[in-house]
Amino acid sequence: MKYPEITNFIGGKESSPAGQTLEVINPSTGSLLTRVPLSSPKELERAVTAAKKAQPAWQALPVKERVQVFFRYKNLLEMHRDELSELVSEENGKTISEAAAEVDKSAEVTEFACSLPQLTAGEIEEVSRGVECMEQRVPVGVVACITPFNFPNMVPNWTLPNALVLGNAMILKPSEQTPLSANRLAQLLQEAGLPKGIFNIVHGSRGIVEGICDHPGIDGVSFVGSTRVAKIVYARAASHHKRVLALGGAKNHLIVLPDANPEMTASNVAASFTGCAGQRCMAASVMIAVGDVNHIIEKLCSEARAIIPGVNMGSIISQTSKERIVNYINQAESEGAKLLVDGRDVQVPGGENGFFVGPTIVDHVKPGMSIACEEVFGPVLTILRVKTVDEALEIENASPYGNAAAVFTQSGGMAKFVIERVSAGMTGVNIGVPVPREPFSFGGWNDSRFGVGDITGKSSLEFWTKLKKTTVKWNPEAKTNWMS
Repeated sequence: MKYPEITNFIGGKESSPAGQTLEVINPSTGSLLTRVPLSSPKELERAVTAAKKAQPAWQALPVKERVQVFFRYKNLLEMHRDELSELVSEENGKTISEAAAEVDKSAEVTEFACSLPQLTAGEIEEVSRGVECMEQRVPVGVVACITPFNFPNMVPNWTLPNALVLGNAMILKPSEQTPLSANRLAQLLQEAGLPKGIFNIVHGSRGIVEGICDHPGIDGVSFVGSTRVAKIVYARAASHHKRVLALGGAKNHLIVLPDANPEMTASNVAASFTGCAGQRCMAASVMIAVGDVNHIIEKLCSEARAIIPGVNMGSIISQTSKERIVNYINQAESEGAKLLVDGRDVQVPGGENGFFVGPTIVDHVKPGMSIACEEVFGPVLTILRVKTVDEALEIENASPYGNAAAVFTQSGGMAKFVIERVSAGMTGVNIGVPVPREPFSFGGWNDSRFGVGDITGKSSLEFWTKLKKTTVKWNPEAKTNWMS
């Protein structure tokens, strides 16, 4: 075991709960990294108690003082970039360059959080003679964040800088498959000067998620994961009158037109469906080929064959996930689809015990096939062929998901036509991964998102704070009117 057994982090201290543990495996090698505890409700109760005790004093600090912690935290993220990237790569299986990009995004979100004093200034106006109305933003209170395995550094940092700068205290429940990065973030926050109890980590599985949804001391919950679980978390937490935002899965469609630039399209689509081994909710999943785009598909296949697992593409998170991905490919082939690039039997020198699937492109897929409709979450691109843009839009709009969609064309008018009609919260033109940069927020539509608001960007203020409105009248000599 490479690392000591994982502990919880409660009230500024490490905590080793008794009970069962799970093995944490390096998915690139199959070797044991550490063990993570399956915490009991008692540990969650301790974390909530610590957060509730610490939060009022943190809220009472001016935001300009709270933000100083995160200036230091951003510097620490950058100072420890290589170490943090290596940790992500080990526990998640992605390449070092992908892991570094994740850490860079964490620093970018933190940089945005440092600008919040300029965005949270309240408003005041004399609304009647002698009467003033004011509004100010106040924190929600104690919030909990449930994060997935695929971005163990970035997704926690989608939430914690903004939520904490705005005066909340937090309980983080990271994926039990990737717990190492979360604990390292807690250490960096402590080094940056965050008061004890403001950021807590409780490791576990389903029981802790259910406890978070039910606990009366938790005021808000954010979740990032599969749509199936997002629906459950949203319904359960909302039934307890919590503020909830649950981000689910995706089935992202890239619509490719015959006039698209072949080189740019092929490289963008290949990078989109293979990046992070396809284990990201913004990955290309379906390419809708409109008309004759065979020349682009040929270049796409060449690009995909140049992406080598273990070299410039990482692993799948687990053996179970690998088997699920391969089953989708097998089923599509048995139903008549044609494999242009087949990554099922890839061999990785030095990674014989790891979990790898190579880039796979499945052509002549029918819209009703499972591989065309369901989230595969692997380096697999399905190609649907249609004759018109209207047919392509009909397929995209029929998907229950709505995370991302993109169009590849050299026609500005056609790009505008498509973007206005796709049913997705994040869209792109000639870009395979249309992730917004700060201060623009991340978030999809439909079955990719449950709740209102955002956890990143300017609109995250609406989720992490409440508006308090105050009406003031001091001067008794002011003439009485309908307001008084």
